Amino acid sequence: MASAASAPPTPASLPRIVAASLIGTTIEWYDFFLYGSAAALVFNKLFFPDSDPLVGTLLSFLTYAVGFAARPLGALVFGHYGDRLGRKKLLVLSLLMMGGATFAIGLLPTHASVGAAAPVLLTTLRLIQGFALGGEWGGAVLLVSEHGDARRRGFWAAWPQTGAPAGQLLATGVLSLLTALLSDDAFGSWGWRIPFLLSGVLVVIGLWIRLSVDESPVFKEALERAEARQADEPEKLPIVAVLRHHWRDVLVAMGARMAENISYYVITAFILVYAVASAGVSKQTALNAVLIGSAVHFAVIPAWGALSDRIGRRPVYLFGAAGIGLWMFPFFSLVDKASFGYLVTAVTVGLVLHGAMYAPQAAFFAEMFATRMRYSGASIGAQFASVAAGAPAPLIATALLDAYGDSTPIALYVIAAAVLTLIAVAVARETRHRDLADVTAGDGARDAASPAAEARTA
Repeated sequence: MASAASAPPTPASLPRIVAASLIGTTIEWYDFFLYGSAAALVFNKLFFPDSDPLVGTLLSFLTYAVGFAARPLGALVFGHYGDRLGRKKLLVLSLLMMGGATFAIGLLPTHASVGAAAPVLLTTLRLIQGFALGGEWGGAVLLVSEHGDARRRGFWAAWPQTGAPAGQLLATGVLSLLTALLSDDAFGSWGWRIPFLLSGVLVVIGLWIRLSVDESPVFKEALERAEARQADEPEKLPIVAVLRHHWRDVLVAMGARMAENISYYVITAFILVYAVASAGVSKQTALNAVLIGSAVHFAVIPAWGALSDRIGRRPVYLFGAAGIGLWMFPFFSLVDKASFGYLVTAVTVGLVLHGAMYAPQAAFFAEMFATRMRYSGASIGAQFASVAAGAPAPLIATALLDAYGDSTPIALYVIAAAVLTLIAVAVARETRHRDLADVTAGDGARDAASPAAEARTA
């Protein structure tokens, strides 16, 4: 008989838990994407003014990539303590760190004021952002996955994933509004600071909601079992257990992230450079196209998650990876037409296909790992891939554009990532029917199943 801690959430409590994860994740992604958009639009002039415009953009994207470099460290630290202390405590800390760093960016002096110290300070704050985000994703999706109804886990776990397009929508919307209302000089002088300073207000709202939810019942039950057997069997560090029992699952998760991560940052961040520099589209037009695409992206992610509950995580993920690879040449062809309608079509279709990978990812990764190493395993698999995927994607795409002058090498770069993801997901096990409370996940790791689970497996 399962403990009271594992009782399923009431119908009223689950939406509140989902809302807490979604709102916090939206704020964190708002902070993270705001930096990416600002890097493409103004940071090259404010923090690297002595460089050639395209070189300045490359340097700006390099500080953008630094945030990704800190994400694996955040995954290790937050994953370790999240598996030891609980999901909720670490999610509150990640929100405070991300919001504080973003607010501080809004107060930074530029190169004109303090010289070389400006990009150093910017890079430091970007490292803090990346560290916090490295711990945010795993905790947010696990809090929902471990509370939710197993039959609809893909649907419910997809909602924290909508925090990415919601954050993108919010960041792009604020920037789009400011660029529409302000002159280029006003935006470059002081207007760019406003969206960063707004983060302080958003963090207060996010903390109020996030502090109102309970810890994951699956985690609390696993913690009780671990404490009961601690005297007889010292507990291994979560990272050690992950690398011993789940190393194949970590590699699968990393491979699955390649196309998803690279395509997203090419479609939403690099497009702001390419559409302006090569297609001759205005900044406002490019931002509006991403804004519309992000709204559609937000709407389709829960639908893809629900489909993964019906047909499995792998088929939906494979469709998205194949689709994004096939879409890359049409994507750039439509952008090159320099028409708003074509640009919206290119971005929207790309993000719909991306959603087919991103939506089932939360449940898929959570179901790979046993409870007391799930935060570590899911976070490590997701965030270590970001160093090779999302971190250098805008940088590589910008460098390829500078070297070759057209989009063909960039399309081939995304297609290569799609092939890697197709291979990784094709060799993975289907996870849709796994019970997170007692799953013997991955390569045979056993998470001290509950008495009910032991009775079923006897």
